[in-house]
Amino acid sequence: MENPYIMMIVALAILAIADLVVGVSNDAVNFLNSAIGSKAISFRTIMIVASLGVAFGAVFSSGMMEVARKGIFVPSEFYFNEIMIIFMAVMITDILLLDFFNTLGMPTSTTVSIVFELLGAAVAMALIKMAADGDSASTLSTYINTDKATEIILGILLSVVVAFSIGAVVQYFSRLLLSFNFERKAKWVGAVFGGVALTAITYFIFIKGLKGTDYYSEIEHLIEGKTVVIILLSFILWSFLSFVFVQFLKKNIYKLIIIVGTFALALAFAGNDLVNFIGVPIAAWQSYQAWVDPLININGLEATEFSMGILGKKVATPTFMLLGAGLIMVLTLWFSSKAKGVVKTSLDLSSQGETQERFNPNFISRGLVRASIMISKYTNSVIPNSMQDRIEKQFEKPVIKLVKGKEHELPAFDMVRAAVNLMVASVLISLATSMKLPLSTTYVTFMVAMGTSLADRAWGSESAVYRVAGVLNVIGGWFGTAISAFIAAGTIAYLIHLGGITMIAILLLVAVLLLTRNYIKHIKKGREIKAEDSLSKAESNSIHGVIEESADNISKALKRISKINKSTIDGLINEDLSSLKKAKSTVIKLENEIEGLQNNMFYFIKNLDDSYLGASKFYIDVIGNLQDMAQSASFISKVSHKHINNNHRPLKKKQADELIEINDQLVSLFDKTREVFDSRSFEKIVPDLINDKQALLDHVENAIHQQVERTRTIESSPKNTTLYFSILLETKDLIKAGITILELYYSEHDRNVNLMNAES
Repeated sequence: MENPYIMMIVALAILAIADLVVGVSNDAVNFLNSAIGSKAISFRTIMIVASLGVAFGAVFSSGMMEVARKGIFVPSEFYFNEIMIIFMAVMITDILLLDFFNTLGMPTSTTVSIVFELLGAAVAMALIKMAADGDSASTLSTYINTDKATEIILGILLSVVVAFSIGAVVQYFSRLLLSFNFERKAKWVGAVFGGVALTAITYFIFIKGLKGTDYYSEIEHLIEGKTVVIILLSFILWSFLSFVFVQFLKKNIYKLIIIVGTFALALAFAGNDLVNFIGVPIAAWQSYQAWVDPLININGLEATEFSMGILGKKVATPTFMLLGAGLIMVLTLWFSSKAKGVVKTSLDLSSQGETQERFNPNFISRGLVRASIMISKYTNSVIPNSMQDRIEKQFEKPVIKLVKGKEHELPAFDMVRAAVNLMVASVLISLATSMKLPLSTTYVTFMVAMGTSLADRAWGSESAVYRVAGVLNVIGGWFGTAISAFIAAGTIAYLIHLGGITMIAILLLVAVLLLTRNYIKHIKKGREIKAEDSLSKAESNSIHGVIEESADNISKALKRISKINKSTIDGLINEDLSSLKKAKSTVIKLENEIEGLQNNMFYFIKNLDDSYLGASKFYIDVIGNLQDMAQSASFISKVSHKHINNNHRPLKKKQADELIEINDQLVSLFDKTREVFDSRSFEKIVPDLINDKQALLDHVENAIHQQVERTRTIESSPKNTTLYFSILLETKDLIKAGITILELYYSEHDRNVNLMNAES
């Protein structure tokens, strides 16, 4: 009987390590975002500070482990074998669910996952026991710790509203006090802000945070009943040190707050979230120890008879396990490629400047923005104009002179907002940790960042609907996580109950295969991104530089459009739906990149020297025609995919042959064009390439004429006719846009040659 459970313990330990790696890779952004977004300190310093915070937080997380043992279900109502099924179902589900959401690119929370997995598996096992005993549904409450579970779930949901509201309020008053010109304020203003921020961080981290650990009893007599005195003395001390830091050491107090805040948030993250990764395996290991211990299992009861009431008692987590978990988290933080990612959803949604919006607006986001505008107008009508003017002055953003070609190095937001993000998030998470509530660090850090963004007026009229839509999408993903975790864990628990150790082996094999597939896919995707011909934003401030940079983009775009067109035509003729689907998604990515180039046009024009303003028209025309080509390729892929997806008649042989011939000529022409652009031999454009493109255009016109004749005589399929004409007409537009680009480049090349001849 022991061997199967030993195998389960080993499997849970391996799953815990995998969960630590995957979880930290996904959640590291929670405590790195503010420091990275503000660019206040170097990335290396951020990582060192965060690593120290994670290491300390892991050691202080022992008290949180009780959530896995007794926070969701009543352990005394389950036997050892049932508890092991619950724990095994939870860990397998956690790996599979995280893999699933990562594959979809959906946001997820490890805290919500583990809570609802425990709830789902425990409910499933309780229902199995109730069915066997013939109990009614009302007895479910005897198995589930409904009060604590409700408290945890409500705490997680409430954290969304509380984090957003508090973040917005604190940021608003911080900006009123400091304005955007905070570095020019009097030294005492920064010292007071530093005193408040550092007092809040240190009090909740080092005092309230310690309350949930085994070490608190040793210092309890120094803290209990002295809250006001401790806070007051801390404020005086930190304010004085902040003033010395600013006045005499001539250092930036906001950088110090960001460093301390990053450490604090990393500590809070590890202290609160470590239970998500190793809480269940540790509880399973302690359950096994209790079952095999003759001093506890005095009568030598079988696994199906041994009640797990011992999990309801306070059991200390071995320090070596916490240290080991902390070490894995720190190593993951440094070496995981996912953890090193800088461009994250919350940075995009909270950026002070204009960014390429990642989400499409919807009717809810539009409605919320309109309602906010109406409320703002009503509020302004009540507040006196003089007060409004003073408030507006504090929110005036300083004009930042763009350094030539360096606009992408601007921070997403300033150090005041970064400091508030860290201060508010770390306080909220630490407060929840002291109350032994597994608050979602993802929810708190994200919603605090969104609240401070709103208060800081980062969501302007040009971005509000997109960013509100993004927030709604993320929140929707959270609810999806909860529902999926509950159902999946319950289902897996039931399957393990039916299949026993064989089913566990099958499920573990599936988990390993999925994780391996995900890893290979991630590596492959990374290689594809490196090898991919991505389009580059123009940073030159001269017409010659723009020609050089955009020539590379034209060559890359032609290569990708050529591949997309070939995949589309081949997929259409062979009725290969997967090939058509891939072509459709690939062309969407190309369109998004071209849209990114258009969004960068504002900064490009700002960056131009006065003597080279003609480069702007050239660049605008090139990007416009490039977009026309991508749109034509997109339309062809969409109509082809729709035709095959709806199971319409395949193309006639004559139509297929004509399309293959046209596409082969198009690919050949694109290859020649790319050679010209790669070698910058623009003199070859006229007459060679222009004539070749015109010949291809005539060929397409001839194909259209032949299809008209077939339609009048032998064609019997309206759908086929519509599709064929659509492809030919869009191919014409694609070729015409290509001709226009060639003429633009040749014209500019010819002008430069004439200028050089005139100068010589």
